Amino acid sequence: MKVLSQIRPALAALVAAAAPEVEVVPIAGEGPLPAGVEGEVLLTYPWASPNLGDVLARGVRWIHLLGTGVDAFPFELISDQMLTCSRGGSAVPIAEWVLAVMLAFEKGLPEAWIHRPPPEGWSRGMRGGLSGRGLGLIGLGAIGTAVAERAVPFGMRVRAHRRSGAASAVAGVEVMGSLLEVVEASDHVVIAAPATPATRHLIGPAVFARMKPGAHLVNIARGALVDQEALRAALDDGRVAMASLDAVEPEPLPEGHWLYTHPRVRLSPHISWQMPGAADLLVGCFTDNLRRYRAGEALTGVVDRVERY
Repeated sequence: MKVLSQIRPALAALVAAAAPEVEVVPIAGEGPLPAGVEGEVLLTYPWASPNLGDVLARGVRWIHLLGTGVDAFPFELISDQMLTCSRGGSAVPIAEWVLAVMLAFEKGLPEAWIHRPPPEGWSRGMRGGLSGRGLGLIGLGAIGTAVAERAVPFGMRVRAHRRSGAASAVAGVEVMGSLLEVVEASDHVVIAAPATPATRHLIGPAVFARMKPGAHLVNIARGALVDQEALRAALDDGRVAMASLDAVEPEPLPEGHWLYTHPRVRLSPHISWQMPGAADLLVGCFTDNLRRYRAGEALTGVVDRVERY
């Protein structure tokens, strides 16, 4: 079996080491392919390489995307190929990031650090906490579940909204039928849903109007889920006390964009998924699927080409 690989050589080497019986064929992401290059499997990134159409015509039956979000992938180029992604591979570092920014919001970090005697006096000023706070999860897939698993031991009251309405695998998480029911009772609202045509600007004026005053919004999904002008209005009037954004629209933001300088925004450059070994986890999702594929077993992380996630 041949795996056509458009990922970095160091990551492709992990595949070759995990499956020595499979031939990993590196191919460029742009330009014409060498004559005769064919492969049953394509390992690529979740966005369009310039030569993707040509690659798919080289006998590819299964495509695996090295990432979780697939909103940038050109679905119109695929026909009957199986499509999977590394869903859940980044759940742990992203969930840790969410806990970090929620704690930073509650504890007033980094503002609490001092470099001179504080004007209000030593040991003065009230800090918040996560215990007893309401957490609203928009999306309860691998990332939302990983957040819930960490938030419940902190004593947070966790509500979630998911498209399927299925119960949570985490004890103590209440799944609500309405998105508005979730946000109106949440001190922290975490967006962990996929970006699809149906979820574009899911968090807009109607949701912000029902959000608990003084709430903290966290987006580790995709910027497209948030109507950023509606967010700006909610920040300016105090309905949202702070927005911690690791995903925005567009990416990268152009110089001078208002999100860089708004006093109630904490902006990071889409790095919540990072930790030592993060890329190995994404590759591991593929190598596990490769074993399943060769054994004739069901694959994980299958992408619904109609729902686009």
